[in-house]
Amino acid sequence: MANRQTVELGDVQRTLFFPLAARARETRKKRPLLRDPKAVEIVESVDFGLAPIAPGPTALVVTLRTLIMDWWVRQFLAEHPGGTVIELGTGLNTRFERTDNGTAHWIDLDLPDTIELRRRFFADTGRRQMLAASLTDEDWLAAVEQRPAPYFFASDGVLVYLSEADVTAMLARIAARFPGAMVAFDTYSRVTLTQQHKMAARRNIAPWAWACDDPRSLERLGLTVVESAAITRPPAGLRAQLPARYRYLLPLAHPLFGKSPALTLFRVG
Repeated sequence: MANRQTVELGDVQRTLFFPLAARARETRKKRPLLRDPKAVEIVESVDFGLAPIAPGPTALVVTLRTLIMDWWVRQFLAEHPGGTVIELGTGLNTRFERTDNGTAHWIDLDLPDTIELRRRFFADTGRRQMLAASLTDEDWLAAVEQRPAPYFFASDGVLVYLSEADVTAMLARIAARFPGAMVAFDTYSRVTLTQQHKMAARRNIAPWAWACDDPRSLERLGLTVVESAAITRPPAGLRAQLPARYRYLLPLAHPLFGKSPALTLFRVG
């Protein structure tokens, strides 16, 4: 497309186009697992200089990871319709468009260059705010406190790019300031981290920095595991909504894809 917009982002920030492309590709299918027309719009208008995620297992992993996170956010908003969802490292995610109930509050948090890009496609409203900040900073926590409680912190494919020290420090700060909040994110084993480093070198993309073999080890930071899921073993309610072919095939795929990523829903306290 001749009039596509160009973008300049840091190496880690550029990885946001992988899940975006996966959602757009899924949306274009005849019977998609999720519908994300905004992702299609963005993909068709931006020249991101990075090959879109290829069809196949990786795209399916990203799509199923997204569905699980969306499910947990919807469950939270069903119980707390006026609560606040904070997307940590939002990229070009469109979870608000997919899960908004009309009364929830929302913060899309990411680095300044990513937020600048987001503003081409999204706008702040009375209930939704884009916030430019690093996850490793503390200032953004005060902005969250200005929004109505309770809180749900969601991070999808992001924390793996931070160091272990930065991840644990951020989680500890959330635990100290937001008792009762929900926190959900994905983690990857050390074996998977090593595999990704080899792939990143071949494709010239940002390598991961943090591995976590057991998400329960993070309970020492003041978090309690509420629910654990894998892309092959999604929450029961979500699994019941999947097409029959996925309900049959996902258990068969567990030996190959069941351990990474691990998706965990925590409660603070």
